Amino acid sequence: MKVILRKDVDNLGMMGEVVSVKNGYARNFLVPRDIAYVASPGAIKALEVEKKQYAKRRLKEKGDAEFLANTLSELQISIAMKVGDEGKLYGSVTNQMIADELALKGYSIDKKHIVVDEPIKSLGVFAVKIKLFTDVVANLKVWVISQE
Repeated sequence: MKVILRKDVDNLGMMGEVVSVKNGYARNFLVPRDIAYVASPGAIKALEVEKKQYAKRRLKEKGDAEFLANTLSELQISIAMKVGDEGKLYGSVTNQMIADELALKGYSIDKKHIVVDEPIKSLGVFAVKIKLFTDVVANLKVWVISQE
């Protein structure tokens, strides 16, 4: 069955593409959840209107994300952890800890958007990336200090 995607779907396609899927997948999943239309002339016209609205919304979201990225890049947070011998931490600094610290500063960032390249298991300053949009990434400095 040929369907027109209304949203980006991983491993299937981007919004506005006409893709072939199995009948059951289209009828039971894509169409009821408003992820896709059955490919017809009327659906193609409706999709063109949605594409214009989608482009405007994406442009605004990208602008907001870039502004937030600039703000977060200037920000530094400190996380106090229990420390053992030789400056090693008991456990490691998690994405949730970073998200909680950002929430205390007034920024609502989902922990799924925080990218820690390698586990933070020692004291020091670390660069953490926050993926805010498709191609907008903020670099945040995280200070891991000793909890006394």
